[in-house]
Amino acid sequence: MVHTFEYWLLRYRRTWRATVVISVANPLLFLVGFGAGLGRLVDQHAPAQLSGTTYAAFFAPGLLCAAAMQTAFLESSGPVTYAAIDGSYRDATPTPLEPPQIMAGHQMFVIFRVLTSSAAFVVVMTAFGLTSPRAAPAVLGGAVLTGMAFAAPVAAWAVGVRRTARLTTVFRMIVMPMYMFSGAFFALAKLPTAVRIVAETLPLAQAVILCRDLSLETVSAADAARAGYLFALTAVGLLWARRAYTGRLHA
Repeated sequence: MVHTFEYWLLRYRRTWRATVVISVANPLLFLVGFGAGLGRLVDQHAPAQLSGTTYAAFFAPGLLCAAAMQTAFLESSGPVTYAAIDGSYRDATPTPLEPPQIMAGHQMFVIFRVLTSSAAFVVVMTAFGLTSPRAAPAVLGGAVLTGMAFAAPVAAWAVGVRRTARLTTVFRMIVMPMYMFSGAFFALAKLPTAVRIVAETLPLAQAVILCRDLSLETVSAADAARAGYLFALTAVGLLWARRAYTGRLHA
């Protein structure tokens, strides 16, 4: 397992500069654009909808969760599919490494990526005063939990994908709509009742509410249930991935 993690870490050494730009520059641009630009308009014309906070403080933890989900998907989909078809997974299968160990090592790397990119985002949030230094570690933990909840199920699915075009289809038809309609950019209460009920069942919506409550320090008992929901998705995903990797790599 550790050897697999080290392999993906070595690969990452060739591309880490580009991901640093994405992890730091994108949050800055989004927070400046939405916080200082659109946020001022929202703060002036609809402050009651944000429960007494600024739009930037409302928006930032939602964007953090959406970015964690996106990172988890991108790192657990394409790389997994390509590795299973003709890449490193096939090279590792004849070694003493078992498929569950190959899966676990790769998942460790995915969580490493979610952790580092989310940490950069939380630093930006704290520097802008959008969350307190006291709340920042909990917010980071919520973002990492969000990534875990998506990474394992996506990897379990992706290891069996044989047509890479399906990856793009799922990203466009599932990931991006979830990104837009899970309450990261607006309050879910503004949606029609039927749509809101469906949206609130989405894992990203639960993660956004959890991280927002952690960031604003308004945590309630319901947030424990939300965290449990994300942990359950992680556990189910890992069990599914264990079976999927074994079946795919031993085929």
